[in-house]
Amino acid sequence: MKHIARKRFGQHFLKDRQVLSDLVAAISPQTTDHVIEIGPGTGALTQLLLKHLPRLTAIEIDRDLVEHLKKACPPDRLLIHQGDVLRFDFRRVITDGQYRLVGNLPYNISTPLLFRLIPFADRIRDQHFMLQKEVVERMIAAPGSKAYGRLSILLQWRYQMDLLFTVPPAMFSPPPRVESAVVRMISRTAPQPCHPDKLEKTVTAAFSQRRKMLRNTLAPLFDEATLVQVGIDPLQRPENLSVEQYIVLSEHLPLS
Repeated sequence: MKHIARKRFGQHFLKDRQVLSDLVAAISPQTTDHVIEIGPGTGALTQLLLKHLPRLTAIEIDRDLVEHLKKACPPDRLLIHQGDVLRFDFRRVITDGQYRLVGNLPYNISTPLLFRLIPFADRIRDQHFMLQKEVVERMIAAPGSKAYGRLSILLQWRYQMDLLFTVPPAMFSPPPRVESAVVRMISRTAPQPCHPDKLEKTVTAAFSQRRKMLRNTLAPLFDEATLVQVGIDPLQRPENLSVEQYIVLSEHLPLS
């Protein structure tokens, strides 16, 4: 299919057959899986997945690509929802059972989309996404590193994540300006008990000025006595606290 990539949709289509094959191997789709593909594009990954699956659900924003996929794939095997995934109601497709999500995500929507999916983590078995490599490095970053921050903490609370392999720009059409990477996100079956709104508010405040000490950045939310009470040195910088420490601290935040 000839399709001119649309910049407003952040389209960069994965074209390399070996990378596509490696991605399918990493996903390892089984006939009993409930798989949702986000942004199928021209259908390169879609076609390979359908060789292993009786049916597949897809969400695509581009109307022209939706029409192409409807013609290219059997309608009884590919259920396509046309629309913006950032506004899509996932309750329409994620109901009972365990789901697997896959996709080559546009870089401009990857972070907000990952946050939108957190509330569904208990019904998602795993996620395999192609993302900007820098974003993946932030997702999996350890405390004390420069990449560690809000994204790392909020996702690591809910998922076990690994960078599987990197993909150079030449593997896409058109090629992006940055390197990409495939991340595997496995939902934690028993995450540390936490109120997500409290955790997000705490972490956002902590990293609002990451070079300052916690007693300063967290002052609007906690006094120093509370920090000490939960075992946190007020003189520490935000990147030095573990995910577990942020969760414990956030539980001392009253609900607004």
